[in-house]
Amino acid sequence: MKAVSGFVIICAGLAFAPVGAPAQGQYPLVDAAAARLVQKYQTSSCEQLAAERLAPKPPQREAAIQRVGQLLRQDPQIRMEFVSRVAAPIVDKMIVCGFIPG
Repeated sequence: MKAVSGFVIICAGLAFAPVGAPAQGQYPLVDAAAARLVQKYQTSSCEQLAAERLAPKPPQREAAIQRVGQLLRQDPQIRMEFVSRVAAPIVDKMIVCGFIPG
């Protein structure tokens, strides 16, 4: 269940990423979302991340998360690009915080 919460956080980062961010690769939105999400995990404390995971999500944010999740499921290239950018730093922080066994 905790892994699902991590996915929700990842989708939220993608949903609320600034669209006009400078592009580094083929997918500027993915670049911006990944950079924002990685920065969030690197600068947030374990307590902050845990509190956010437990907090209820506003309906608008839930809808955005659902749309992004659908995009990631439908486009393997976008999914691969996003995961390749966020996986290592997020999993590392989740292990450090005890969110997943390490």
